[in-house]
Formats: sequence, C-alpha cells, structure tokens
Amino acid sequence: MTDTIPTRRQSRFWLYGPTLLLAILAAAWSVFWFYARGRAATEIDAALAREAERGRTWTCTDRTIGGYPFRIELRCSTLSLTSTRWGDAVRIETGPAVAVGQVYSPGLVIFELTGPAKAMLPEGRSLALSWTNLDASLAWRNPERFALVASDLTGVLTTPGANPETWSSKTLEAHLRRNPSRPATDQAVDIAIAAKGTSLPPIDALLGNTDTGEINLQATLTQAESFRKGFNPDALESWRGANGVFDMTRLTSTKGKARVDGAGLLQLDATHRVAGDLRLAAAGIDQIGGIRIGNLLGGLGGLFGARAPDTATAQGLTSLPPISLREGRVFVGPIRLPLQPLPPLY
Repeated sequence: MTDTIPTRRQSRFWLYGPTLLLAILAAAWSVFWFYARGRAATEIDAALAREAERGRTWTCTDRTIGGYPFRIELRCSTLSLTSTRWGDAVRIETGPAVAVGQVYSPGLVIFELTGPAKAMLPEGRSLALSWTNLDASLAWRNPERFALVASDLTGVLTTPGANPETWSSKTLEAHLRRNPSRPATDQAVDIAIAAKGTSLPPIDALLGNTDTGEINLQATLTQAESFRKGFNPDALESWRGANGVFDMTRLTSTKGKARVDGAGLLQLDATHRVAGDLRLAAAGIDQIGGIRIGNLLGGLGGLFGARAPDTATAQGLTSLPPISLREGRVFVGPIRLPLQPLPPLY
C-alpha cells in the first residue's frame, strides 16, 4: 500500500492581504482627517478671537466643518462682519459662504460667497450688493497671493438726502501678490484689477458719458503691512505715517469713445485726502465736470510740455498736462478744475 503525501495548503495572503492593507490605510487616513479637522476648528476659533480683539466680529451662522475624505470645508448659512474701527459700526451681511482647503495642499484656501449682501456704513449710508458668481482664493506660501473673480456685480449705494447710486460691472477680476523682487522693507504688494462692462456714476457725471466702460489697472502698494489691520482709519493712518505709496504703473480705461492711458504716484496727505501726480493721455473726451473742452487739453498739454505714457502715441492718444491732486483739489497743469473738493478718507 502506497502512502499518500499530504499536499501543502496554499497561502491566502495575496487574496486577503491587499484588502486588509487598504482597510488599515483607510483607517489611518480617517484618523488623520479627523485630526486635521480638529486642528482647523481650533485655528478658526483662534483667528476669530484675534479678529474680535482688533474690533472685528465675524459671525458664521450654523457653522459646520466637513469635506471628508480629502477636503476641509467650512460652511456658514450666513456670514456677517461687524467692525467698530470706523467710529460708527460697520456691518456686512452675506448669504451662504464656503471655505475649502485640500488636506494635501494646506497653503491654499478657496472661498465661495452667495449673494445678496448688505453693508451698513457710517453716516447712515448703506450698500446693497448682488452678483451671479463670486469666488476667491488665498495662498499664504511664498509669495503670498490673493485672487477674486466676480460676474454680474452690482452695488446700490444709498445716502440720506441723496438719490441712490448704482455701480456695476459685468466681470471683475482682482489679483494681489507680494512682490518677491523688492526689498522686504518696502512691504510691496503688486495689484492687478480688470473690470469690463462697468457703470460708475461719478465717472459718468465727470465725463458726461453714460456708456459702459472697461478698466485695467496695474499698481504696486508699498508698506502694505499696515493693512493687516484691515481697511479702517487706524490702518490708513499707519500707512500714511509709514510714507506708503500707491505706484500706479499702468491704467487703461475706455468708456464709449473716451479713452485714457496713464500712470502716477498717489499718497495720503496730512488732511487725509488722496494726493499725488498723474501722467495721462486721452482721446474722445469732450467735457470734464460739465465744461466743454474740445481740443483744449491737448493744446494745454503741448503748452506745458506734457509727457504721455509710453504706449499713448501708438494708440493715437493726446498727451494731457500733468494732473495734480493737492489739498483735495484737482489741477490740470496750473489750472484748478471747478470740481467739489475730494473728501478726506477718514
């Protein structure tokens, strides 16, 4: 009789091992995600506390933090900000808000706001805002960057004793980036703003032109750390005291047949008004502040030796005399325009 040799049982590791390994990884990732969620909640609470100490109170109604497995999502059914830094309280309220950060990219946060929004401003003024889409992103890794994109943006400013003003833009893009090439002591931030289909009542009244317009602005703001305090009188005074400059490297604007191309430097003076000098070239402007000018500005430009921006001649623009803002008044060369004085910002 022949003995039977027992057969060796085949290992089932390769059958169950990958599944077991996947389960272990999923459990470990879940632990990490809940840890990251807890850290995010702690950081949010700390940031809100710091803001409250600075006079800004944020309220996130029905706050939830989710986004498992790969995102951290902060959701608010409404978002509001109350600031006491302007003397009279300023309150801004908007609809649902979402802030999203990827677990694997913690240096970037994306925001989405749903309108409408309303701002209660000093001196009894109010601003009602609406839009179709409004998205923003913030990156705090070098270089720091912020971007905002909005479409069908409309603002209605109501002032006691005056007719409401409606400001609008079909599209709006704004980009801010810490300038990596300038000295750290400059605290320089590059700014780029592009708006299409704009309607701005003060510009309409100034030029006597109600056509929609287009604006492109490139500038550098120095001593920008002052605005970490927010945009309020304390921040503006800190910026003025640090000799901050708004270096407008390129401004192009069209409004119907009117076109403007320019550059210049702006600051705040001791009376808290905007001051500085601008170099402009223009075409298609028939009046300023209700005064018919025809070719007057071009003639004055030649008389006072105006120097246009580099691209003006190629675009068929006429150099204008130097534009100066001093003590709230607007001067074209030595001539003061009969306009209302610019109000102090604070």
